[in-house]
Amino acid sequence: MAAVQLSGIFKRYGDTQVVHGIDLHIDDGEFVVLVGPSGCGKSTLMRMVAGLEEISGGDLMIGGTRANNLAPQQRNISMVFQSYALYPHLSVYENIAFGPRIRKESPANFKPRIEAAAKMLNLGGYLDRLPRALSGGQRQRVAMGRAVVREPSLFLFDEPLSNLDAKLRVQMRTEIKALHQRLKNTVIYVTHDQIEAMTMADRIVVMNAGRIEQIGRPLELYDHPANLFVASFLGSPSMNFAEGVLVNRTQGSGLALKLADGGEIVLEGAPASAAVGAKVTLGVRPEHIETITQTPDVTMQVEVVEPTGAETHLYGKIGGDTWCVTTRQRSKVEPGERVTLRLPAAHIHLFDTESGRRLV
Repeated sequence: MAAVQLSGIFKRYGDTQVVHGIDLHIDDGEFVVLVGPSGCGKSTLMRMVAGLEEISGGDLMIGGTRANNLAPQQRNISMVFQSYALYPHLSVYENIAFGPRIRKESPANFKPRIEAAAKMLNLGGYLDRLPRALSGGQRQRVAMGRAVVREPSLFLFDEPLSNLDAKLRVQMRTEIKALHQRLKNTVIYVTHDQIEAMTMADRIVVMNAGRIEQIGRPLELYDHPANLFVASFLGSPSMNFAEGVLVNRTQGSGLALKLADGGEIVLEGAPASAAVGAKVTLGVRPEHIETITQTPDVTMQVEVVEPTGAETHLYGKIGGDTWCVTTRQRSKVEPGERVTLRLPAAHIHLFDTESGRRLV
């Protein structure tokens, strides 16, 4: 196993810089997920760690050794790709054994490791099959078995579940996490799927436009996003937002958010530092909004009702923006009806509209 340290890492293609001064420490045995939209630089960053992309600047340390100029095979890493990268003419056993054979290990040395990996990944009955006779999930397990047999210090996963259907993705998330708990290797996992990030990571690194927006444990980022980007990226359905200006309430004491359409959202427990006249963006997650019958903070006309079984999602417009309210009750609300909503003070997020920075 190995700790990983990235210090001032950047990547440039000609005059275009795509990764900007990344500083990140990953502890020995930690499972870290790099998450962000397509094109944010997360896969490029991983490929630099793997040695598949040249590092334009900064220092990469793996297990205390500077790895900038080490060849990929010298870094003691294993990488699992989105495409599986299996040899179609080789059996499952031979695919897993390919690396040890290339390194000229004796079969007596690597056969027990292959058998142990196959048992761990539930591949014991498939070792004689060709990849075309396997399901997508089984093929991904073969790719993982090939990585495990190498006994690396560092596992790299580059969007390994993107080609699987929704049910298989859930199953493979669990299997990868269980594999990490058994082996306790250091893992860097790249995905654009924030559900994967939330359910698998010890820590999440949220990236955007080649920069790190925030690093933290999953619930820390979910409950206390540092800025508007992180708040909007994590969560499904995503956080609701409304832009406006802080004003004194028309009725009663305290502050309210004056919306562009003239409406107001009452802000319970607004911080003393909040200044009247400031342009802010309010955020609140759908599951934190309460539907009530009296003294609402805001009202919303329902346009769409989505029953999912365990939850019901109500969609409507507030201040020109589409909002979602999630309730675990079997709602009898119909499209066209107006609902009254309360936004609990403990779950309100305020951001500076111009900079996106979190205020509270």
